[in-house]
Amino acid sequence: MNPIYEQMQTSVFERMSALAAKHSAVNLGQGFPDFGWPNEILDAAADALKNASNQYPPSRGLPQLREAVAGHYHRHFGQTLRAEDVCVTSGATEALGACILATVSPGDEVIIFTPAYDSYAPMIRRAGGAVREIALRPPEWRIDRDALQAAIGPKTRAILFNNPQNPTGRLYDGTELQMIADAAIQHDLTVISDEVWEHIVLDGQRFTPLATLPGMVDRTLKIGSAGKIFSLTGWKVGWIASAPPLASVAARAHQFLTFSTAPNLQAAVAFGMDDGDSWLEPMRQRFARARDRMVDGLKGAGYATLDAASTYFLCVDLKQSGLDLDDEAFASAAVEQAGVAVVPVSAFAEQDPSRHIVRLCFGKRDETIDAGVAAMRKAKELLA
Repeated sequence: MNPIYEQMQTSVFERMSALAAKHSAVNLGQGFPDFGWPNEILDAAADALKNASNQYPPSRGLPQLREAVAGHYHRHFGQTLRAEDVCVTSGATEALGACILATVSPGDEVIIFTPAYDSYAPMIRRAGGAVREIALRPPEWRIDRDALQAAIGPKTRAILFNNPQNPTGRLYDGTELQMIADAAIQHDLTVISDEVWEHIVLDGQRFTPLATLPGMVDRTLKIGSAGKIFSLTGWKVGWIASAPPLASVAARAHQFLTFSTAPNLQAAVAFGMDDGDSWLEPMRQRFARARDRMVDGLKGAGYATLDAASTYFLCVDLKQSGLDLDDEAFASAAVEQAGVAVVPVSAFAEQDPSRHIVRLCFGKRDETIDAGVAAMRKAKELLA
């Protein structure tokens, strides 16, 4: 069997969710919300299922969805995209896989910033590439210019960049975005920009797509996700948006991964991208209230939390919380003894990981947050 997969452990999300089910624990580990989807988009999906085609749609996506994505980005970020610049995929993870396979050849090196979404490294290796990690450090998780330049070598082909960043909840500032752009232009690199959290940006902050920086439109492959925008993670509708010829090459990689995505879900997402702008701000406010509720509860229980400017993830610093055990040990004990599942952030890095940070999902109803905070209080009492 392929050693990449033969030697791979089960995803940390799957592992912690299984433990949550086994111990009847509150699951704050896996990143899915239990609120936030608009009923109108569900109705649109049901209507399309019953009254429209259920056969293969075009591999690159329904024309109305591709047009809706392009129009959405023009309205929100001033980007000039055409329908032919968009390729619809079965979720953002498939989009990432297609972009990596389209970009990386055997022997190429790809830079990632860790902690990082755990699909990045295996997919780079599956394409024959090598991973170059740049470790970000809490509590700021800032990109260091010298570290970035030092990581670039003669075999570097691409940078895989996630903004806003999972698992840290970090929204990178203009200076850091310019560092990425400068490095890509100077060394002629492609940037695969994972921007799935682009609309879950809290506290009135504003997201900037990397492709809008000078010199980046022709070297950026953007990844987007309807699952994140509309809190419908199980739909697995994502897309790649890029100027040609990058978009066309990525679409060719996509056609032999999943080929196409459920047409009724595509039609519903097209409706949401066209008509759902008014849904976004109430959604952001609801996530901000949920974050603040969790932060207040955890601080009241004696935990030190890190700033979360985006996504629906919050990090807790165990060391600063007075707990003398690493994140894996805490996560295991918390789910087994206290009844709450969290994710150890060291699972998001292979080299030099931070081992004193755990991630919690705050995209939950009030009663779930309160139950999770109560269980975290119990965990601290047991483990301090």
